[in-house]
Amino acid sequence: MSSSPESIRVGVIGLGSMGLNHARFLQEGKVSGAHLAAICDPIAANLESWQNVAKFTDIDAMLQSGTVDAVVIVTPHFSHAPLSIAAFKAGLHVMVEKPLTVRKSDAERVIEAHKKSKCVFGVMLNMRTDPLYRQIHTWTNDGTLGPIQRIQCTVTDWFRSNAYYKWCGWRGSWAGEGGGVLMNLAPHQLDIWQWLFGMPDRVRAVGRLGRYHDIEVDDDVTAIFEYASGLTGVFTTTTGEAPGVNRIEIAADNGLLIQEGRTLRFLKNKMSTSEFNRTTTERYAKPETEETKLEFPEFREQHVVILKSFIETIRTGAPLLVPGEQGIRSVELSNALTYSLINDKPVDLPMDSSKFDLLLDSQIEKSKAQAKSVS
Repeated sequence: MSSSPESIRVGVIGLGSMGLNHARFLQEGKVSGAHLAAICDPIAANLESWQNVAKFTDIDAMLQSGTVDAVVIVTPHFSHAPLSIAAFKAGLHVMVEKPLTVRKSDAERVIEAHKKSKCVFGVMLNMRTDPLYRQIHTWTNDGTLGPIQRIQCTVTDWFRSNAYYKWCGWRGSWAGEGGGVLMNLAPHQLDIWQWLFGMPDRVRAVGRLGRYHDIEVDDDVTAIFEYASGLTGVFTTTTGEAPGVNRIEIAADNGLLIQEGRTLRFLKNKMSTSEFNRTTTERYAKPETEETKLEFPEFREQHVVILKSFIETIRTGAPLLVPGEQGIRSVELSNALTYSLINDKPVDLPMDSSKFDLLLDSQIEKSKAQAKSVS
């Protein structure tokens, strides 16, 4: 790990929509202590307009070139694991776009490769930087809410049209993407769920493959999360509803916390539910509440904040906002929910990664699409 004040040379692998964003952040100087030193994409035309950077169409050539200290991997999902492992072997620091990998087993391999290196490892689970979710995290961890009783998370504002899935040949397929809404979009919310509440002990999912779109994979899922403590939660997501909802309800001993869009409402009980239940002599009464309401403006710097943390860790050893190893958690939740949906059965966690591998391999064998190497 470097402690040098020198600017960190960063290479971006994959110049799809997100890769272009990361490259521009770096080239425009939005990430202090680093600069865009190289770009890599197998389509040479995607490189032509870029100035003052090394250009590669071959990933291995870039990794071995000596022109970069760190890479940002922004390629189709299945390539995340082999590229991360290759970068670690080349002695490079690694930032991976979500999801960390498609399979839990691949995430385990990436984590093992990182352990053998001396490099920094981050994952782009950028929603953790949002002040809205950071406030929820504070209240769920500092005792403000008290013991949590029930969780309801509804994320149905990820609407995507058929045109979206046809835009890239690898999207919406088992061979190209490795899953649907659970793998492509919901990893953000699955990560926020486990970050706020921890990993559940059992999950159960119902839904449909291709309910709203001409695709092979899931685009409509409702899941139940169970914890050994007795806590239960419901998680609903889809890419087929408009305008959709982005909402979390947390029922806790001290009241009800509701996140709706960019608004937080905390209906705080003046007496905790448990104490009121134990002491009241009234048959139909319930605790009085007082409301706190907070509005949060849109926070558009999420990806930049993650990149800044990554670079600062390389330069000074400061703790990462989102260590790469934590990326396995949303992957495991996605794998377990997909397995449960297709097999119509609950799944206990931690999940045996080989079970999902067998399932995914069977789905890939029937897939009409093929994996592509660019995003």
